[in-house]
Amino acid sequence: MKLQGTQKTAAITVGTVLVMGALAWASVPFYNWFCRVTGFGGTTGVSTAGADHVLDETIKIRFDGSLDKNMPWTFKPVEREIELKIGETGLAFYEAYNPTDRPVAGQASYNVTPYEAGGFFTKIDCFCFTEQVLQPGERVQMPVTFYVDPEIVEDRDAKYVHTITLSYTFYEIDLPEAHAALATEGDTVYNE
Repeated sequence: MKLQGTQKTAAITVGTVLVMGALAWASVPFYNWFCRVTGFGGTTGVSTAGADHVLDETIKIRFDGSLDKNMPWTFKPVEREIELKIGETGLAFYEAYNPTDRPVAGQASYNVTPYEAGGFFTKIDCFCFTEQVLQPGERVQMPVTFYVDPEIVEDRDAKYVHTITLSYTFYEIDLPEAHAALATEGDTVYNE
């Protein structure tokens, strides 16, 4: 059976819509995978252990913290800058404070600049890997453990990087169910 006229046009249109929908659906996981593998856009690597070796060469790491416009916390790095040897494991802290009268959950997004360094900046442990919940008036210091991969000195573009900036932005998310239930119970007690 050969399609003709409007049937052919309809079949091509439906096929095009299906292909475009599939490409759109696959683009987010593909882009995330691409950024993790290449460090594109300042995406960092993740490891369970430190680097295999440490170089005598040092690099400066700067820390930056910001908040989404709707996030009620205060958030900042404890130290603005450290210098460490390439391959050496570093530890930095960020401080968050919830000045509100309600529990607030947050999640941090991050990036590294310059982008050339993203694939060489490796996190071992980070508060950004999980959601954070701060109770009313709670202040916490959250650690990030990391290293700069020694292979950075061999990369055509990244070998000229002498300062890396690690930036976080915290944004509010829905309270996890367990915390939301506790908050609701607390409201009931206060309203009685």
